[in-house]
Amino acid sequence: MKKYILVIALLFTLSSQAFAQSEPPYGMSEIQAYSIFYENYRTGNYDMARQFGRWMLENKPRTIEGANRFSLPTQYDRMITVYKELANQATDPSISAAYLDTALTIYADAFETFDEEEIDFYEWHLERGRFYQENQDNITGGLQKAYEDYEQAYELNAEKLAQAADGYYVQILLSNYVNNDERDKALAMIDAVEPSASPALIESINNVRDELFSDPEERVGFLESRLEANPEDAEIMAELVSLYEETGKRQEAISLAEELYGMQKSFENARRLADFAKADGQNQQAIKYLTESLELTDNTTEKKNITLEIAEIYQNEGNLQSARRYARQASSLDNSWGQPFIRIAQIYATAVSNCTSGRQIERDDRTVYWLVLDYLDRARSVDSSTSSTVNRLYRTYEPVMPTAEMKFFRGWETGDSFQVGSDIGECYSWIGESTTVR
Repeated sequence: MKKYILVIALLFTLSSQAFAQSEPPYGMSEIQAYSIFYENYRTGNYDMARQFGRWMLENKPRTIEGANRFSLPTQYDRMITVYKELANQATDPSISAAYLDTALTIYADAFETFDEEEIDFYEWHLERGRFYQENQDNITGGLQKAYEDYEQAYELNAEKLAQAADGYYVQILLSNYVNNDERDKALAMIDAVEPSASPALIESINNVRDELFSDPEERVGFLESRLEANPEDAEIMAELVSLYEETGKRQEAISLAEELYGMQKSFENARRLADFAKADGQNQQAIKYLTESLELTDNTTEKKNITLEIAEIYQNEGNLQSARRYARQASSLDNSWGQPFIRIAQIYATAVSNCTSGRQIERDDRTVYWLVLDYLDRARSVDSSTSSTVNRLYRTYEPVMPTAEMKFFRGWETGDSFQVGSDIGECYSWIGESTTVR
């Protein structure tokens, strides 16, 4: 209990002592007290410096006879350092807090004591902001008070704050505005500091804008203005392409995608144009860009997927030989992948449909389905993940194979080798593959 009372008494003393001594201690002259204060301050004996420096805060001498370079604002700054260092040295958190509170009292008194000709208000607000930020764990609302001082410094000299610490103080203010949804404040600050911002601050500003402009329509306008300032920024162009498409500006998206591809022939840019062409039914354009994209990537997964995609487009176009060629190429890129074999099966099934267009399907036409099932079997044997698809397609194609009666009349025996090609019709001559009678 006795110790608690002593702590309370000490806290009260520390919170009021900054201005409790109007004359130099021990009847000393001003120059004597100042000299002892300065020597102890210089050597880091802060408790002694405190005892011989408090009187200056109360008496506020603008000059001291014999100290030609004396500056009262400098002594305020030194006394703040004294109390800050004492707070760092204190082992009792309560004592430390009291020292910090005294330092803040000196800051407040400095703003009341001096005018703008005596001190640089910008620098003092910046310094007090740093003080709050560095000691926020021991000051209630310390970080918010730091922001307030940084704002004061910003209002006094926006350009100078933008350049201070490579834009650090503006960055944390902008981050605070974003976190508090104070969009107008953030945008006003950006407008004020951007002309004098360093590269690091510019990057931070762009990140803040990214967070502020999340609505697609607003973001389009924001990115357009950025692209105006940086006409060859590929990253901005790519994002704008996506946003144009998202906001229904498809033609603008395609035009910008073409411009981006002309500027930078990359896999992503070619792939993007291929997607646009496919969606618009421009299959030849899609094949052109997909073929170019193959040359722009070394990624095997991308290569095999695109190659099979080209096969599908050729199949839809009716160019079955090219479709098979690309399906085979896809299979060669990954021999444990079943999808290329399923694609070839479907290509051969399409061949039957094309060759019998306008007429009845005949016995010889049906033999192609033996080959179709061969490829479905191959797909399932190398890639178990295709089993469901293979089973479904089996149910589609198995019923249209030659019946037992058809095989009897043609002398086809189960297990015999059978050639699918010009022997069953000129339309099938390009196939040229052997199968087995089923």
